[in-house]
Amino acid sequence: MAFLTHLLVCTFGMGSWVAINGLWVELPLLVTELPEGWYLPSYLTVVIQLANIGPLLITLLHHFRPGCLSEVPIIFTVLGVGTVACTLFAFLWNVTSWVLGGHHSIAFLVLTFFLALVDCTSSVTFLPFMSRLPTHYLTTFFVGEGLSGLLPALVALAQGSGLTTCVNVTETSGTTQNPETTRAMNTSQGAGSTLVSELAGTAAQVVHLESRYLPAHFSPLVFFLLLSFMMACCLVAFFFLQHQHKHWEASTEDLLASQITLQPIRPHKEKDLGPPGPEDSGKGQEPPEEKTAPCHPARLTFIYLLVAFVNALTNGVLPSVQTYSCLSYGPVAYHLSATLSSMANPLACFLSMFLPNRSLPFLGVLAVLGTGFGAYNMAMAVMSPCPLMQGHWGGEVLIVSMWPVELFPAPSQGPGAGEDSAFS
Repeated sequence: MAFLTHLLVCTFGMGSWVAINGLWVELPLLVTELPEGWYLPSYLTVVIQLANIGPLLITLLHHFRPGCLSEVPIIFTVLGVGTVACTLFAFLWNVTSWVLGGHHSIAFLVLTFFLALVDCTSSVTFLPFMSRLPTHYLTTFFVGEGLSGLLPALVALAQGSGLTTCVNVTETSGTTQNPETTRAMNTSQGAGSTLVSELAGTAAQVVHLESRYLPAHFSPLVFFLLLSFMMACCLVAFFFLQHQHKHWEASTEDLLASQITLQPIRPHKEKDLGPPGPEDSGKGQEPPEEKTAPCHPARLTFIYLLVAFVNALTNGVLPSVQTYSCLSYGPVAYHLSATLSSMANPLACFLSMFLPNRSLPFLGVLAVLGTGFGAYNMAMAVMSPCPLMQGHWGGEVLIVSMWPVELFPAPSQGPGAGEDSAFS
């Protein structure tokens, strides 16, 4: 029974950010199909940040009208909307509309807003519900939250990227070229020249090379259906957890009643030492409390500024320029950078559970290292479409390595680490 509960909690936690993480790892295929092209990550960044209106409204309602909202119906609504939005994504992701003189993916952006609203709202609704459960399930919840980035990345790796290949394309022109002119043109242009085969009295056939995108192992439709299945599993897991929570409440009430009943018939000690003295009563009533370090304002200011800087860098600035930073090296480099970056976050969170470090200098060093890697990625984006070592395998390896490494230190600098550092 305990294993089943842990499985339900893990699945429930997975639904917190699985939709948006899945959307990001699918971008290498979407940027080649949607009219926004390389601008698509910038659009997504703005839309996702606008979706923070959801948790802001819930926080304000809790502050000004405490008790007016219950987490359970909100979570059911959020997970239901997420499941429906992922299902609609499968069929509407490539639908475009003519707006302001051009084609735009309006349906895609609107559905992205609802998915972002779901995931952003989960940050202020899932944890309050988890506070009703026994505390040892909280770690399992965070493991599931890490899987929300790992599972879509694994699916994206299995899907593969739209590889680029060169194909011979034959075009027939209506004019007949002089053979001497054709030979001269081929000689001057070298090996990369346009090959022309011409027959007397017939139209010229021009054969040239064009780059074509090969399809992935399965389409975005299948990928988004898998995302909707994950969201549906999260919804089902929460349904069973809610019933399990009611069972725990009933068991707790029965346990308290039995303790009250058994209290008068507890056996006394063999020796009656009489009524406890002042010293004994003082020792028995108040357990010793652990002393905590005082919270210095400068310490807290440093922590919150660090958290704000890291989140602005990893959730706003860098994701919006990832196409410019990676796609110049090819679709494979962009695909691997996106998927491995999504894997780096849960891996770092998993390691921080076993290797915690509450030192502020250590967090500062991690922030400096992450900023350095991010500066390289930003520099490659600025130099696009001709970044360093373009066309060389070393450049591809370097850019694929820089993105996961840049995001790897970020979880260690998150709010959880900051609070532990401040109050240790």
